[in-house]
Amino acid sequence: MTELLHAWGEGDLSAVDELVPKVYDELRRQARRCMRAQEPGHTLQTTALVHETYLRLIGKSQVEWKGRAHFFGVTAKSMRSILVDHARARNAAKRGGAAGTVPLTGAIDIRTDSDTERGVDVLALDEALSRLNELDPRKSQLVELRYFGGLGIEETAMVLGISPATVKREWTTARAWLKRELAT
Repeated sequence: MTELLHAWGEGDLSAVDELVPKVYDELRRQARRCMRAQEPGHTLQTTALVHETYLRLIGKSQVEWKGRAHFFGVTAKSMRSILVDHARARNAAKRGGAAGTVPLTGAIDIRTDSDTERGVDVLALDEALSRLNELDPRKSQLVELRYFGGLGIEETAMVLGISPATVKREWTTARAWLKRELAT
């Protein structure tokens, strides 16, 4: 996979044709994780999210892929962007209607005072991540990789070029910051 990514980064589009079947199942798993967090009845389907991500990736030329984890980090960012664009379009169509909520289960544990899970507006999450990016770009990217990309501690560490211990420490800090931001 790494060789195909490097070939693609050097402009060999035939490498993309060979790469897609190898990563398609993982992209579907990643999209399913993202879609599972959406409210029921969401009009964007898992397959559509994968295909839209693929189209956005094809538009990236001359990318210096650092490997598998980097590739899936980029796809996580793309999926987040697609979900946010979709929520904005839906809100515009509803003339300011409420955006879908994203229950932050598993990766980001947000609890109310009664310790029951709640969802978070996907646009509110995007805004909070944008604010976090202004304060600490690495923590924002870490959340994106873990939550939207579904990357583990080791893979996140590889993408960011930091130690797993640092990922764990910054993950704890980022989750606490997001919990506070999203509670207001």
